Amino acid sequence: MNKPIAFVFLFIFMATLIQGQTEYWEDPTMIGENKEPGHATLIPFDNLDQALLGDKLASAHFLSLNGTWKFNWVSKPDERPLKFFNLDYNVNNWGNIDVPSSWQLEGYGQPIYTNVKHPFPDPQPPIPPKDNNSVGSYKRTFSLPGTWNDGQIILHFDGVKSAFFIWINGKKVGYSQGSMTPAEFNITSYLLPGENSIAVQVFRWSDAAFIEDQDFWRLSGIYRDVYLMHVPDVHIRHYKAIADLTDNYQNGLLSLTTQLSNYSSFPKQILLKASLFDKTQKEVGVIRSIEQELSPNAEKILDFSLEVNNVSQWSAETPHLYTLVLSLKDLENNITEYVSCKTGFRSVELKNGQMLVNGKPIIIKGVNRHEHDPITGRTVSDESMIADIKLMKKFNVNAVRTSHYPNHPRWYELCDEYGLYLYDETNLESHAFWSKFTLDPIWEKAFLERAQRMVLRDVNHPSIIVWSLGNEAGYGPNHDVMADWIRKYDSSRLIHYEGKEPGYGPLPNHYDIIANMYPSVDLMIKLHDENPERPVILCEYSHAMGNSNGNIFKYWDAIYKYPRIQGAFIWDWVDQGLLRTDENGSYYVYGGDFGEELHDRNFCINGVVSPDRQPHPGLYEIKHHMQNAKVTWDGNDPNKFLLENRYFFQSLDHLTGEWELLEDGAFLAKGTIPTLNIPPGTITPLDLPVFIKSRKKSANHEYAINFTFSLKDATPWAPIGHLIASDQVVIQEKKEFFKNSASSSTFPGLIIEQSDSHTKVRANGRSFVFDHESGELKQVTLRGQNMLSSPLAHNIWRAPTDNDEGGDDKSFASRWLEAGYNHLHRSVESIDVQEINDRSIQITVVEKHSNEKGEINVEIVYTVFGNGDMLVDVQSNVDPILPVLPKLGITFKIPEEFSDLKWYGRGRHESYRDRKHSAFLGIYDGTVSEQYFPYIRPQENGNKTDVRWATLSNTTNAGVIIFGLQKFNLSTHHYTLENITDATHTYMVKEDGPVTVNIDHKMMGLGGDDSWNPRTHEEYLIKPGSYNFSYILRYTENIDNDFTKAVPLIHHKGK
Repeated sequence: MNKPIAFVFLFIFMATLIQGQTEYWEDPTMIGENKEPGHATLIPFDNLDQALLGDKLASAHFLSLNGTWKFNWVSKPDERPLKFFNLDYNVNNWGNIDVPSSWQLEGYGQPIYTNVKHPFPDPQPPIPPKDNNSVGSYKRTFSLPGTWNDGQIILHFDGVKSAFFIWINGKKVGYSQGSMTPAEFNITSYLLPGENSIAVQVFRWSDAAFIEDQDFWRLSGIYRDVYLMHVPDVHIRHYKAIADLTDNYQNGLLSLTTQLSNYSSFPKQILLKASLFDKTQKEVGVIRSIEQELSPNAEKILDFSLEVNNVSQWSAETPHLYTLVLSLKDLENNITEYVSCKTGFRSVELKNGQMLVNGKPIIIKGVNRHEHDPITGRTVSDESMIADIKLMKKFNVNAVRTSHYPNHPRWYELCDEYGLYLYDETNLESHAFWSKFTLDPIWEKAFLERAQRMVLRDVNHPSIIVWSLGNEAGYGPNHDVMADWIRKYDSSRLIHYEGKEPGYGPLPNHYDIIANMYPSVDLMIKLHDENPERPVILCEYSHAMGNSNGNIFKYWDAIYKYPRIQGAFIWDWVDQGLLRTDENGSYYVYGGDFGEELHDRNFCINGVVSPDRQPHPGLYEIKHHMQNAKVTWDGNDPNKFLLENRYFFQSLDHLTGEWELLEDGAFLAKGTIPTLNIPPGTITPLDLPVFIKSRKKSANHEYAINFTFSLKDATPWAPIGHLIASDQVVIQEKKEFFKNSASSSTFPGLIIEQSDSHTKVRANGRSFVFDHESGELKQVTLRGQNMLSSPLAHNIWRAPTDNDEGGDDKSFASRWLEAGYNHLHRSVESIDVQEINDRSIQITVVEKHSNEKGEINVEIVYTVFGNGDMLVDVQSNVDPILPVLPKLGITFKIPEEFSDLKWYGRGRHESYRDRKHSAFLGIYDGTVSEQYFPYIRPQENGNKTDVRWATLSNTTNAGVIIFGLQKFNLSTHHYTLENITDATHTYMVKEDGPVTVNIDHKMMGLGGDDSWNPRTHEEYLIKPGSYNFSYILRYTENIDNDFTKAVPLIHHKGK
């Protein structure tokens, strides 16, 4: 063979070899093979009653393939079984797996959590890793119902991650990627009489993984439902039903587009009928087509419209639904198919810079929601979805962004039914690579198909008011292609997308809504003022990682004030913790807990509910600011108030309103608010008989009025009496408490014993021992009973919250650690004992808390009075070169038996300086254990703000009373500060020791604008300076008997 010919053959061989190495799962243009086109969620029914019910499980044309499958797992593609789909391939030695599920949670492979970075090293798009790409092979058999002899059999996968091949009876059917929307295959020609075999091979990673880089657990497998659908040869393959409003939003216009498929080789004549039924199943409108001829193996599109007068509008507040039933009839008058869906008449438009729903500039009170179950991961049940929706509605959430992918089809049906506005989001995120793929035309097909399949599937759901083009994938021409197609196909909704190019920044994003993530309140207002043509709706804000959501009230003040700031979506709904049970008990785990090298730790733990849907304390604050009934007071007449209805579509007459008057935190009187027939969006005055002739204010007391608004009747999502809204108006506040009550001259005398090592003071059955070397109060006893487990100690440390940790070396926690705040060296500069008189004694301890960075000079003055009370006065001078403080106060321990807590302050849930509006002033009680909130990564928790007094008692009501001479912060726990600081998981928190009591003059705010920068607002920081605070400790055998006794006359110097 001559050289030129040899060269040509070599070139052809090499080209063929190279071409053969490009696998389907490495080619971004290979979206699927032999896949059916996308369409609306549907199932055929045999009769009208079934269609009206709409339960696919009751349809004779539905066969679930969920259940137990045989399963094989390998760590890389080269090890996968290549002939397992053959009928004679023996899989008896394979394991079993539940479908749907994620195989990592069934004992195969490793879950991985990452946020920005890809879950495999050295990513080289579009090629996924070759030696780190596990493959799951599934196999099972099935038999068709005997009635499925004619028509077509469609195999339906609701979700498979990341890419998969399918075989029926040993023959390859097709391939699919795009893991969050359905993949369907017509398998009619592959089926055999009797038993059939189905085989599926799933690849963990594919080229699609580069544009599915969402911030969640990276799990794999057939994680959503699999079923067979039997359809007639002439079939309503797809339909689009847009129910809009006309004539000033009073009447309805149903625009219907149907796509009819003829799968047979013969022309078919049919008649199409569309009937609209109200909630009583009364037919309120009908469309009948003329006779239609469908060509063989072809599809026909038909357009219709139907006008309906005086429709009931759909909104999240009033989710009125109609049932649309489509049917096909042949020329012999046989109805061959029914399909149906719920629909709702509502309009969405952009007008005068506002998003209007049914003509109203609604406010989005939203959350971002990942699909997550702590046991099954990405696989969520109907029960879980319903539980989420009910909880959201109970906490005044009215909108969900399906972050960051289309959710299970059932989710949308439930949101239609219960009433939630939805941003439906395309399964598209390329976080680590940002705009790389949207700028590359090779990826255009993948971008567009993801948008198309989402819209086609979900277009009939009234709950969807906005289409979203994805998340954090930069911005470029491929996004514009998506948006252009959506606008042409469905102009009835707005389009959202936050991503920009270049990167993050303050500039407004593209399309219909300004949606910047995590702006400051000032920037949010600036975006509003500078962009009058579009609304501002933040797609993410108030990052709820751990103990967070501080400052959120500022966002809501602005939202209610500015007409085109129309709400925001909390990030996010649920902590993505996975439940683990081992020798440590049951607890939730996060990134890195499976031994994975690449992970982002607990950045998946940022919900307002725990994985088991326990509300975080911050959710109560969110509920308060998003409530739809608001009471305000102008500070003048204490019987006159204003009540605002913040609903857009309903009055307040579905609520019962009540008021309650508190005097010094205790109940004094209550009454009802007489009428709540207040139109939406209006404010009405309230004139209530709170203070009357027989019930007047006293200058010596503190008064607050609580207003509550509860459901008058049960709803599908909450029982009768559920609290919808509440407010507290403080009519008269005390500035100082317990001052100038009793002169010490009336107290019994003290017995004082002094030695070189200590001073012992006996006062009215109490004994106090002060150590001269350490300068500490070492012992307190009450008639021989020990009342103190560890000395009172000056303290500035708190277990860092996730927000405290945000910002790497610039974070508050890093600065605190660098300053040695967790281990300051304490030295005693002086101890002075001074007997003021025979009924009082002062022990003054001067301390220095220091390291090489600076020092805090502290003076603690203990004054013991003859009645047994002890005044603790603290002066703290913080070196100006030191960073802001986590907190400032005193900590000590008392025996575990004193575990019953009562306090007058804000409650019942925890509160902080920048998150306390929902925690009303009152008298509350509970156990010390109940004050602990189990954040998945343990951190500061359980604080109570604005406390006036508190008691800790045992079963005989003996204990200690804390009287604040100024308002203070209080927290009590059974664990130690060192324990909660060091713990990384809840099982490490040892709640079985003495009671730690923290009496804090100052507690730094929580922040929450984001969790990766130190963004606690300036006014909630504790800056270096001079601080003084004081309080009284009263040890008693009976708290009730001794609580009201006068405290010593004190001239305190607090500031």
